[in-house]
Amino acid sequence: MGERQRGRWKPFAAGFGSAIVLVAAAGVGLVLAFVWRGVSAKMEPSAAEAFLARQLRHLAVPADARALRNPLPASPEVVRAGMEHFADHCATCHANDGSGQTAIGQSLYPKAPDMRLAATQSLSDGELFSIIQNGVRLTGMPAWGSEDPADVHDSWGLVAFIRHLPNLTSEELAEMETLNPKSADEREREKAMEEFLKGGRTTAPARIPDRH
Repeated sequence: MGERQRGRWKPFAAGFGSAIVLVAAAGVGLVLAFVWRGVSAKMEPSAAEAFLARQLRHLAVPADARALRNPLPASPEVVRAGMEHFADHCATCHANDGSGQTAIGQSLYPKAPDMRLAATQSLSDGELFSIIQNGVRLTGMPAWGSEDPADVHDSWGLVAFIRHLPNLTSEELAEMETLNPKSADEREREKAMEEFLKGGRTTAPARIPDRH
């Protein structure tokens, strides 16, 4: 192998070596965490676990994907479409405001993050897109995307909305409540309430707790 070829391989070898070290450290850290803390999902991840998870997530996204910029403009139309998609597909875990304060989001390990904060907002467009499309292993984040152009477009729309989360208005939150998926029980209660308001029932149905 010539000197030029060896020079080309050095950055790759350095990156690969760093990845191996992190994976090994993560493995040791997880084993120690299991021994000392058990496997309960109710606990907060330790600082070491959180650090290693962020580093491994960063390395798992290819450099060319991290460098991607959102091809969609941050227009009101794009943000609104992302908001509607988020309310219907993501809010069950992440909450309408992105805080992660839902029954499911807080029962995961690690817990759903507050997407309004720097840990999420500092990620590149490409990293956010990759996480939405491909999910994150060993967490509750599933892979939502495919190569279908409609899925790709929806994922980029979600990236635009995630950027908007720190500036979400009370009016937008109220609208998202109407877009959240409803269970059969909730739909039945809403129907009963409509009948009550129209005079078809003598008692009002019990109030449905706010899930989001």
